[in-house]
Amino acid sequence: MPRSRVPKSERGRRRRNRRVPEEYLRDENVSGSDYQAAEYRDAHENTFSEEALGDEFYDTVAHKRQGPFARVVNHWVDRLEGAAAQRSLSDQEALYDAGRPKRDYIFNSAGAVAWGIVFPLLTIVATQLVGVEQAGVFSLAFVTGSLLMIVGNYGVRTYQVSDVSEQHSCADYQVNRILTCLVMIIAGFAYCKIRGYEDAMFTISMGVYVYRMVDALADVYEGRLQQADKMYLGGLSQALRSLLVFAVFAISLFIGRNLAFSCVLMAATAIATLVVVTIPLAFMETPKSARVNLGGVASLFKLCSPLFVALFLYAFIDNMPKFLMEGTLSYDNQLYFNVLYFPAQGILMTVGMIYKPLLVRLANAWDDSSRRDEFGKTLTIVFVVIVAVTVVVLVVMGWIGVPVMSVLYGLDFEPYRLMMYLMIVAGGITAAIDFLYQVITVQRRQNSVMKLYAITFAFSIVVTLVLVHTIGLLGAVIAYLAEMLFLLILIIIQFANIRVRRG
Repeated sequence: MPRSRVPKSERGRRRRNRRVPEEYLRDENVSGSDYQAAEYRDAHENTFSEEALGDEFYDTVAHKRQGPFARVVNHWVDRLEGAAAQRSLSDQEALYDAGRPKRDYIFNSAGAVAWGIVFPLLTIVATQLVGVEQAGVFSLAFVTGSLLMIVGNYGVRTYQVSDVSEQHSCADYQVNRILTCLVMIIAGFAYCKIRGYEDAMFTISMGVYVYRMVDALADVYEGRLQQADKMYLGGLSQALRSLLVFAVFAISLFIGRNLAFSCVLMAATAIATLVVVTIPLAFMETPKSARVNLGGVASLFKLCSPLFVALFLYAFIDNMPKFLMEGTLSYDNQLYFNVLYFPAQGILMTVGMIYKPLLVRLANAWDDSSRRDEFGKTLTIVFVVIVAVTVVVLVVMGWIGVPVMSVLYGLDFEPYRLMMYLMIVAGGITAAIDFLYQVITVQRRQNSVMKLYAITFAFSIVVTLVLVHTIGLLGAVIAYLAEMLFLLILIIIQFANIRVRRG
């Protein structure tokens, strides 16, 4: 398959008369015809003429001694140069295979893990380098940014990857996501002004919000890769962005001890990976999209509005204790709550890695009445996995979790052991809720869950206010568990009704 290269006319003369080591003429991998290139060598300069050898020969020789990482980077740069020369990403030939389930699982899991552990790792770094109070401020900014990210995603990802007949073009999804991300960042700016954040707090918050906005924007391109059966490429994109963000943040904070500046660099790094890796990868490795249809974009807003409202309400419910603690409890409680929440988040992330690659299969099984048994078996397996993962996390965290957390954060978590157990149980319940929500979306019954989240939202405000003001941090944890259990009961009832009606 031909490789995209910058035309020679646009390279100028920078590669002419390059020096080539003598030993390459004796390389067993060089064909006999290439040995004849020696006659073109300038005896005085020990160089070769590019016109005589050709670009392909030179590129082979030039990259011969590079390591695997350098070869990947140079190959990617070459592809980007070719796309820039042709002024088109989508016209480039795809180089990576589709339909590789094992690879999809491995690399999607790597991306999900990298994305999921960024927040815990960032808080560990912040706690160790700038103290508990500032780490609490950062934690609250991250929580708010994650809530705003729901606005950016607008609940479209599951709808996008299950759009097996491609009723909407990739361009429709892209324009929809750009608009929602603009709304997201404007809402974040307005929130900071309403809360009266100034100087460092404002910079920290906006840096985190921009980073989460990039995550939301990248999601539509990674969803396109999944839709084209190249989910592993989306996982690689997600992993690269997450790891680079963490590395830049940690190094910057270690050197400068300036949390606000580190958050700005974190946002800039995320933008760079989006522009250089994620967007080009999606355009070059998927079929060329039809032109954007404004009617299609508007239709996505309408069709996915129930998903967005439900997810936003759910995220608000999920984070209600954290928001209601602000102003009532000190910022260090934000850090403690989030650290206790991380094992629960690990359950959600682990279960998500298992079921998300199955969404397209679930959509097809639901649409095909002859595969209804397969649909039911998949549901049962996932629920068994949720219970098993929750039990394993309880055992492991009860054994070594508290000592490990105490070492990582430099704080004593022994007094918080009961809260940790309660939070882990809530994490298992949350994983079940998330999976059922995704299944209901696959069934195209997303409208039915809005009222459930609205009811739970009202319930969560009352319960959290009472418990946080009476028993503090423990009350926040108990309120979180009560909210999730209440919502799970409602959503199970709704899911059962959908199945009964379908027959």
